[in-house]
Amino acid sequence: MRALVISGGGSKGAFAGGVAQYLLQEHGHKYDILIGSSTGSLLIPHLALGKVQKIHDIYSNVNMRRIFNLSPFIVKHKNTDRELVTINHMTVIKQFINKKRTFGESNNLLDYIKESFTKAEFLELQQSACDVIVTVTNLSKNEVEYKSIDDFEYDDFCEWIWISCNYIPFMSLVTKNGFDYGDGGFSSLVPIREAINRGATEVDVIVLETEVQVKPKTISRNPFTLMIDLFQILLTQVEKQNITIGKLAAKNKNVKLNLYYTPTQLTDNALIFNKDKMKAWWQQGYDYAQNKSELMSDNVQ
Repeated sequence: MRALVISGGGSKGAFAGGVAQYLLQEHGHKYDILIGSSTGSLLIPHLALGKVQKIHDIYSNVNMRRIFNLSPFIVKHKNTDRELVTINHMTVIKQFINKKRTFGESNNLLDYIKESFTKAEFLELQQSACDVIVTVTNLSKNEVEYKSIDDFEYDDFCEWIWISCNYIPFMSLVTKNGFDYGDGGFSSLVPIREAINRGATEVDVIVLETEVQVKPKTISRNPFTLMIDLFQILLTQVEKQNITIGKLAAKNKNVKLNLYYTPTQLTDNALIFNKDKMKAWWQQGYDYAQNKSELMSDNVQ
């Protein structure tokens, strides 16, 4: 059984889409299991259906308004290449006044998920032999949960995809079935072990970070963006732990792992959705997978 695992990474999911496009269209990989965390959860239903162009168009046209109904950020463009991100004080103050638990709200993303992933497509996937699984964090229980498409109706599964992507406290905190839920990456950013536990014998893993830190991280002077920096540091540790555990599980069960990292640091803030950059990242992902494949073929020869 072959599995595809896509890590969390916000807007960097566009890079994962490019890698997956190459693996599906050029290598002809067929996946029995697809598991996503956070942005990976958005990608996998469309990839499982083979609708690469559709998900490419989604990631190439998404913007902040498609994600946030209340955005905690203001993005200023200093020039064509640089974005200055500051706090949206009015939104944050409004959230405090309304006694909300997050700085922003991402209800627009749920609407966008239902708009782009139809009930007919959901039923088609349910009837297929492919298992599509999204990762969420049950904050009330302090544990990871994996939600298979086979276990839910359409509306519920769309909500689980949305919940998997909600990077709190900047996006919506969702109460479902009596529990509070948030981004799957908080508990399992790269769910390799879950793919192996479900019977995968070969796993393609797309990790939306560089394999090693290529340059010192610049820590923000703004308390709001400093919080994002700290979260990213913590998530990097979760990622490393997930990969280490995944490699050990693969070794114990003789599972082949194919790891695809980003060759460069794509962005300092993956919660900023710039469609032009995401379009470029998609192409970078495709080119990277192609180059890696060619190098692996040369080594085999």
